[in-house]
Amino acid sequence: MKQRKKSIIRFLASALIVFLVLFLLQRLLIPKYATGIVEGAFVAEYYKEENKQFDVIFVGDCEVYENFSPVVLWEEYGINSYIRGSAEQYIWQSYYLLEDSLRYNTPQVAVFNIQSLQFNESQSEAYNRMSIEGMKWTQSKVNAIKASMTEDEHFLDYVFPILRYHSRWSELTSDDLKYMFKSPSVSYNGYFMRVDTKPADYVPEGRNLPDYSFGDKAWYYMDMIRELCEKNGIQLIMVKAPSLYPTWYDEYEAQVVEYSHKYDIPYYNFLELKEAVGLDYSTDTYDAGLHLNINGAEKMSHYFGRILSDEYGVTDRRGDVELDKIWMKNINDYETEIDRQCILYGVDRNSLFRYSRKDQ
Repeated sequence: MKQRKKSIIRFLASALIVFLVLFLLQRLLIPKYATGIVEGAFVAEYYKEENKQFDVIFVGDCEVYENFSPVVLWEEYGINSYIRGSAEQYIWQSYYLLEDSLRYNTPQVAVFNIQSLQFNESQSEAYNRMSIEGMKWTQSKVNAIKASMTEDEHFLDYVFPILRYHSRWSELTSDDLKYMFKSPSVSYNGYFMRVDTKPADYVPEGRNLPDYSFGDKAWYYMDMIRELCEKNGIQLIMVKAPSLYPTWYDEYEAQVVEYSHKYDIPYYNFLELKEAVGLDYSTDTYDAGLHLNINGAEKMSHYFGRILSDEYGVTDRRGDVELDKIWMKNINDYETEIDRQCILYGVDRNSLFRYSRKDQ
């Protein structure tokens, strides 16, 4: 009997050691997204938030996380918001991220960027992982994986990432050890900041496509987002960011406009509103018109914040003691990052266009 007990204890101890070794190896080998390609960190950062009672949730790809600043929305309108964006986020991922957010609170407004409607299937495992791996394990994550997997992907690789990343040994850097258990925040309520400028001097023309129609899967998840918002009393707003490329075709636009009219969903195409926003593509983009820098993002936030406040009645939360405290820290971190990047990119901070400072 004693021998059997000892055998069981030895077995359990051995299993625990193996589990611990595999866990540590997995933590070492999975990408940290702390430097370089940091976009893979955005989804996980949401769960670190002290207060998730956001009144506005943005979902979508880089056209939301690089073009809207939640700090400006708070400073100017008291809008408590978060951007649940990720690189090339497909519409089914946007749906499940929004669904996941509802576990914490029901926002007044959900803002969806419609750029991803052009994709009817996932285009890349790398982008899938940047959108999904950071999600906490719930049915929403399970469904997001199933909806996203490409032909060569396997569900178990998401459950046990070491199966996917076991060959990363040659790519390891000091960051992998430094951020093995805790990575620094790289976004500001989901906003990815850049203060440098690269003017849009040349915009490539779009190529002719054999078919401009959005696919059945894309429309299915557009309906899912709409129905989720209707069920929960959330005002859905569709937006198209003012990115000069990739090309947003007239045929794409016509389909979105038809859908917005059919279901009475507000739609704002900021390519058409760029003059009203005050965008200047010689100063407001850091990569020649693909994404906005802080100048453009703050202008967009100033303009869109007024719409959210005046037309959709999003609550001004300034004066809430707890939120004021949280946002004071957020603003301080945001300003510190501006200083850091100005030094990094050789930018005169006084040259930055700061709506939130000019109007105060």
